[in-house]
Amino acid sequence: MNEKKPNVKSGKGVPPLQYANIPLHLRSNWGNYYLEILMITGIIVYFLNFFSGKSKNQKIASQWFNVHREILESQFALVGDDGAKNIEDIQEPITKESENIFTFWCSGRICCEGMLVELKLLKRQDLVGVIANALKPAHDQLHIRVDMGQEDMDNFIFAIASKKSSLRLSKDMYDINTYCPERRGADKYGVAEAGSYFVMSEVAEVASAMLDSKLVSVFKKYPDIIDTIHFSDQYTGPKPTEDQQPMELPQGKKVLIFVFNLTNITQTGIEDTLPLLQLVFYCIDKVKKYKLSREAKVKADKNRSKVAENHWRSIHAAKAEKAAEERERKRREVKERIKEIEDPEKQRKMEERENRKDKKKNQPKMKQLKVKAM
Repeated sequence: MNEKKPNVKSGKGVPPLQYANIPLHLRSNWGNYYLEILMITGIIVYFLNFFSGKSKNQKIASQWFNVHREILESQFALVGDDGAKNIEDIQEPITKESENIFTFWCSGRICCEGMLVELKLLKRQDLVGVIANALKPAHDQLHIRVDMGQEDMDNFIFAIASKKSSLRLSKDMYDINTYCPERRGADKYGVAEAGSYFVMSEVAEVASAMLDSKLVSVFKKYPDIIDTIHFSDQYTGPKPTEDQQPMELPQGKKVLIFVFNLTNITQTGIEDTLPLLQLVFYCIDKVKKYKLSREAKVKADKNRSKVAENHWRSIHAAKAEKAAEERERKRREVKERIKEIEDPEKQRKMEERENRKDKKKNQPKMKQLKVKAM
């Protein structure tokens, strides 16, 4: 039997290598997977940034609280009590609302009902936020809101804020927009250079009284750190939109609001903000003691009466407009029903009856005098 001889090159006894015929789409070519590689790399970078940013924000919040804890506990009987749980159950005074917002509540001090401290840190856990902050630099912020008692603050509204924040306050905040939307430069009070801060005050004498030498000195020492100081007896939050107008007159709260920029989040930088917390306590006591003059008090009361009157007038106008729209809607529905009647005589009678009704409604109402029988 003839055996098939292997194909051997001349002069050599080793057969040539045979290559498998691999389809083109299965051949290893990393250039075909660049989209998948980019997506996997992006996901890895996103999660690495999330955990590192989350950890950094937690560290900043804990560091700030530990630095200021002693002064807080010296001013308040309870630090970290939000009123929702028992004191014994509170393990961590500071509450994490989100990965970049931390809050805690302080209570048990004269001149105020309580104080809410809110650390609004940059969204370091969010890669998009990190990129946005790199393109448009922003700061971590400390928001402090003090709820004053009804007898612990006179009726006045006063605010001093940086240029950008003053525009936002005068436009968006209901109390500022309603009672004192006009912005005046704070340079005449010696606060800082012209154009850096603006004052919004319902009564002129309040601005002069609040911006005393101590407060002005703090503004000069921390020009980039103090963003907003806002005192109000009519605080209701942001201005409602036209379709969200409340039916009842909003009941204003007496509050003091402070917003500080944390430009330096190192241990030393956080320790340097201790005087700002002392400023908050100074303002609490100052507002408690301050009383409006007789003329200023009359003006403030007149302003509040005028605002209440305008509110009820707008509510009545809105109700009248709504009622008119409802009547017109019903009138159109009746006309449509009349048109659908096939009997001409019946249709004519219904039209006459509706016309008589409309004519009667449009007639002026005459007062009837009752005559007493002799």
